[in-house]
Amino acid sequence: MPDTPDAAKSSHKAVLIVDANPEIDALVQKIASDANWKVEHAANNEAALAAVQGRHFDVVVTSEKTSGAEDVALLRRIRRAHPHTRVIILTGAGAPEAVIAAMRENAFSYFTAPFVAGQFEDMLQKALEAPAWDDGIELESATPAWIRLSVRCDQTTAERLVQFVNEIGEDLALADRAHLSTAFREMLLNAMEHGGRFDPNEYVEISYLRSSRAISCRIRDPGEGFSLNEIPHAAVSNAPEDPCGHLVHREAQGLRPGGFGILLTKNLVDEVIYSEKGNEVILIKHLDRARKERN
Repeated sequence: MPDTPDAAKSSHKAVLIVDANPEIDALVQKIASDANWKVEHAANNEAALAAVQGRHFDVVVTSEKTSGAEDVALLRRIRRAHPHTRVIILTGAGAPEAVIAAMRENAFSYFTAPFVAGQFEDMLQKALEAPAWDDGIELESATPAWIRLSVRCDQTTAERLVQFVNEIGEDLALADRAHLSTAFREMLLNAMEHGGRFDPNEYVEISYLRSSRAISCRIRDPGEGFSLNEIPHAAVSNAPEDPCGHLVHREAQGLRPGGFGILLTKNLVDEVIYSEKGNEVILIKHLDRARKERN
């Protein structure tokens, strides 16, 4: 019988690692130990499924040796038995279709090797700490060229979505991928903080479109909007002679440190277009014609 949130909470906290390399194994062991979680191992996906069917695991980390499609198939079968299990897919073979399928099946996150260990560590930490919800990222329609979704106004959900979007652009030139990912993250968090007030009952609408020459991201928040001329708490409003003047306004309003998001984004993508109301923005990044650089 599938588990319930209450059953998941009452079970012993445990992580299952599938055929991990020594570096990943050591990293998971350390983080889980610090959180007082138990770690178990499975030799392959079939062994992992048998283990999950025998008991509840809160987090499952797949192997880099399997494809994204194989791990999505495992994810589907795991969630039939335990719908609230958080599955982090690690794979050695990236494919946008597999990333989209992972999002559709409510994977917690997705990484294609080679990836930065620190980014995986941060995501694993979030998986250990996050409540067992599954509806934060809701796909309305998705192809590798056109994705429409809604995302809950929650910072962990934002970081999960940024990683998925980063993986969808896995074949881009490294500079394009990094710039777009950073710009998207800044504007998404701005929308959640200022438009959605980080209210988990509110959602931000996202559209991601990719052509052979450009990627555009549309972000629409549920707020009342703003004018770029009326945000003294943002660095984009600073006079040239006072590059940090907005920090005074942020402190007075009790806002978190920062305020550089819009200014940073304008330097990372080619166009930033706001709607008249100001609660909707489109980012346009012209692509380097060269594909992803391989080391």
